[in-house]
Amino acid sequence: MVFLLKRVRTVEDPLAKKRLNMKFLIPAFFCLIVSCAPPRIDLLIKNGKIIDGTGNPWFYGDIAVKDGKIITIGKIIDTSAVKVIDATGLVVSPGFIDVHTHIEGGESTTPTADNFIYDGVTTVITGNCGSSKVDISSYVRFINSLKLSVNTASLIGHNDIRKAVMGSVNRSPSEDELQKMETIVARAMQDGAVGISTGLIYIPGTYAKTEEIIRLAKIAAVRGGVYATHMRNEADSVQQAIGEALRIGREAGIPVEISHFKVSGQQNWKRSIETLALIEQARQEGIDVTIDQYPYTASSTSLSTLLPEDVLSDGADSVKARLQRPEIKQYVIDSMLRNLNKRKLDHFSYAMVAYHAADTTLNGKSIEAINLLKGKKHEARYEAETVIEMMQHGGAGMVFHGMSEWDVRNILSYSFNMFASDASIRAFGSGVPHPRGYGTNARVLGRYVRDEKIILLEEAIRRMTSLPAQKFKLKNRGLLLPRYAADIVLFDAGAVADLSTFEQPHAYSRGFRYVIVNGRLVVDQGKHTGERSGRFLYGAFYNGIGK
Repeated sequence: MVFLLKRVRTVEDPLAKKRLNMKFLIPAFFCLIVSCAPPRIDLLIKNGKIIDGTGNPWFYGDIAVKDGKIITIGKIIDTSAVKVIDATGLVVSPGFIDVHTHIEGGESTTPTADNFIYDGVTTVITGNCGSSKVDISSYVRFINSLKLSVNTASLIGHNDIRKAVMGSVNRSPSEDELQKMETIVARAMQDGAVGISTGLIYIPGTYAKTEEIIRLAKIAAVRGGVYATHMRNEADSVQQAIGEALRIGREAGIPVEISHFKVSGQQNWKRSIETLALIEQARQEGIDVTIDQYPYTASSTSLSTLLPEDVLSDGADSVKARLQRPEIKQYVIDSMLRNLNKRKLDHFSYAMVAYHAADTTLNGKSIEAINLLKGKKHEARYEAETVIEMMQHGGAGMVFHGMSEWDVRNILSYSFNMFASDASIRAFGSGVPHPRGYGTNARVLGRYVRDEKIILLEEAIRRMTSLPAQKFKLKNRGLLLPRYAADIVLFDAGAVADLSTFEQPHAYSRGFRYVIVNGRLVVDQGKHTGERSGRFLYGAFYNGIGK
């Protein structure tokens, strides 16, 4: 523009000078105005009750989104947005982060991840309980090429690391084997894992001594990782198991996440007073330990957990061979009966089949009921035999009813507790799975926040969003702030509810009107759009530089 003005000054005729001014300056000013105009907004959310994820009180406001990120929060006058959502009467919060999932195997069959999306989840962390893909770089490529409706982060699982190096043998690793496992952990962290997980109740993790876990956790620790653990025991020896997890955190110098925190078995009801005290004491000592919980009184895992761990080594064929030996079979029955007696129960009525591939007509029935269907005597000994028979035919996924509602509420009240489903991507209508895979967040928001008022709405949102983002170092996630990823949920706080039950689990949650993942509408007016805008979220040490 300076150049144009200089040209004008060389003109002698005042009228000509004026005409040149008009000819050149008006377009120049027009271009200047256009270049300074704000970029067109992709999505504008108006009049929402905003809960930003910090735990601070809600406020009314608008949110502008462009190129997958939040650009402005406040009172926004601009009306040029491509899409405008009137959020009057709705809560607007960051998308929920489910820190404990098992999506491996379900990604290709149901990439829309409907059960998570309809429960307000925009990010899942998988690779839990010691089970993951060992080659994280390959998994990253798979997720980014497939594209899910949710974002995905992954831990590297100790059980699968151990299997890759030494199979399912019941022994300690040699130094050479341990170094190979350390190499796998280091590579996984470089490739984008957010930490290491253990499943110390599952084979072969149950054979690992604490020192082995500490060695591997140290590798993850120096690379910014978290140690997430399904502890060695969640029932009678739960205090010792917590002590082991805290020791690993202390000696490895790594943040600890204790998964699906609970106290199992009727004989342990109300022991959450003791277990939460251990967590709080550890935090006061400087150990970065947090927990997560699914808000139900039943757990869900494999039928094999009813059997003694020393019978389960060396793979399925070895297990079947052992169970055919009369002395081993009797040993297993005696062990199951002792554990049943500890629960102060007469029958295996608490153990429900979620999915038994060999005979799907048994899905949804208790071991007690199945035993009667087979025409056996109504005695626990014969029910134990039924368990063994099912194990010989491939085992089963189970739901175990064994926790108290009092403990669930007590744990739920703890400030450094997140909510997690411990679920896979559900194939709608398949089996009789735990309802937590459909309704975890809706249950918290509807039952425990709105109806029972155990915690405040802002506090629940904090624990679903910024707390997990901070724990797992998910950059620019978990808060509603400018320049943060536009993972956003809009829901009706008065209507949100979990519809999934133990009897009829295949039901999506109600009340989530809009779900936005990386700025794209995945749920629009309560309906999944089919949008698959999720991406892989890398751990802090990705390629050694963080991302």
